[in-house]
Amino acid sequence: MSATARPNIALTRLVEASGAAKKSLAFRLNQLAETAGLETHYTHTSWTNWMKRGTRPAQAVRPLIAQVLEERLGRPVSLAEIDLDHDPGVDSGSGLEFPRELGTAVQVATRFWSQVDSRDVRGPGVAVVNYNTPVRRWLALPADASAASQSPAAFRRVGKADVVELLETAEQARQWDSRYGGGNWRTSQLTVCLKERAAPLLHGSYSDTVGRRLFTATAQLARLAGWTAFDNGDHANAQRHYIQALRQARAAGDVQLGGYVLTCIALQCSLGGFHDDAIDMADSAFHRVGGHATPRVKGFFKLIEARIWARSGNARMADGALTTAERLLDAARSCTGDDPAWIDFFDEHRLASDAIEIHRDLGRPREAQRWNEFAAMPIDTFVRAYAIRQSVLGSTYLQGYQPDLEQALDHGHRAVSALAIVSSARAVDYLQALISRMSRWRTEPGVVELTRRIKTEISTA
Repeated sequence: MSATARPNIALTRLVEASGAAKKSLAFRLNQLAETAGLETHYTHTSWTNWMKRGTRPAQAVRPLIAQVLEERLGRPVSLAEIDLDHDPGVDSGSGLEFPRELGTAVQVATRFWSQVDSRDVRGPGVAVVNYNTPVRRWLALPADASAASQSPAAFRRVGKADVVELLETAEQARQWDSRYGGGNWRTSQLTVCLKERAAPLLHGSYSDTVGRRLFTATAQLARLAGWTAFDNGDHANAQRHYIQALRQARAAGDVQLGGYVLTCIALQCSLGGFHDDAIDMADSAFHRVGGHATPRVKGFFKLIEARIWARSGNARMADGALTTAERLLDAARSCTGDDPAWIDFFDEHRLASDAIEIHRDLGRPREAQRWNEFAAMPIDTFVRAYAIRQSVLGSTYLQGYQPDLEQALDHGHRAVSALAIVSSARAVDYLQALISRMSRWRTEPGVVELTRRIKTEISTA
C-alpha cells in the first residue's frame, strides 16, 4: 500500500450511505478476496485507514471494495466513484477527453495509447458521466471538415500502404477476439499496434483522402481495443478506448463507424445497469447516422437497442426494436457489397442468438428456445458467442413453472467446454449467472459438478 495525506471523501460518503458497520464491510471484503484467490485479513481499522487517513488499498482489492459497496447499496459502484481508479501522480483523465480541434485530438489519443500499458486503472464498472461530453460532441458534429495534416515537422509522408497495414491488423484482431476472447494475448497486441504503429502515423503528413482512411483504421483499432477491454472486464480502459475511437471516427468522417462505436458504448452501459443512458445512446446512434449507414449496420443498432429495452423490462419497445432489426436485415440482402467489413458478423444467426437473450430477459423461455433453432453459427469461429448462447439458453430452462435442471446443466457444460480455449470475463459472467439461477439446487450432484468444472477448467473464473 502507498499512503497519502488526503482522506478519501468519496469512499467515506458511500460507506456512510450504505449504513454498514466497518467490521461487516471488512468481513465481506475478506470473503470476496478469498474467492478471488487473495489472502487478506482486513479489519474495521483497514477501512478507517482508507477513508480517513489517505491509505490506498492494493490494486487487486479495489474492485472488491467496489463490489462490497455495490451489494450494500444495490446499484453499480465504479472505482472512479470511490476515488480508487487512480493513484496520486497518475493522470486519471487520460483518454477521457474528446477535443473539438483535430490536432489536439491526435495529441490526446496518442498520449493515452503511449500510457495504456503502464496504467493501472482497471475497474469493474463504467462511469457513465465520462461519456456525456464525447457523446454530445459527436452527435452535434459526427464528421470533421478535413483530415489532412501538412505539418512541416511531420516525421514522414503517410501512404495508402500504411493504412492497409492497420486495416489488416484490425481485421485479424477482430477474428482473434471472436475466437479467443478479449483477454487472450493475441488481442492484447492491439494496444501495441496503437502505440507503435498507429500513433507515429497520426503524427505524419497526409492528404485529406489518406487522412480519412487513416483515421478510419485507427478508429477501428481503438474500438476493438475498447471492446476487448470490455470483454475482459476492464471497463475503465474500455471507456477510454471507446471515447478515442469515437473521436477518430469523427476525424475520418465515417458516420456509420461512429454510430457503431456509440452502440458499443450503449451496450457497455446497459450491461453495467445504466439502461436509460444506454437506450438514449442506441437510439441517438440509429437516428444520427441516417442515410450514412447501410441497412445491415442500422439493423445491428436496433438489435442492441432491443437487448437494452429487454434488460430494462420494456417488452413493447424491445419487440418493436427487434422487429425493425429483422426488417433491416432482410433489406440488407439486396445491398450486397455496400457493407463495411466490420459488420459482416451480423446475419440471421447473430440476430437469432441475441433474440434468445431478449426473450429470456422478458421472461419468455419458450420463445427464446424457439429462436435457438436459427442461431447456429460456426463454433470454431465464434467460440465466445457460442459459449454465451449456451449459458443464456441454459437459463431459459430454469424459468417458468416447470424448470428443467437437466437441460440447464447440459447447456452449462457445453459453455464450460467452449470456454476452455477462450479468455473472456464477460462470457464467464454469463456462466456464473447461470450457476446463480441454480442456487435452489446447489446441493444437487449435477450442480456441484458444473460448479467444480467452472472453477477448475476456466482460467478467468
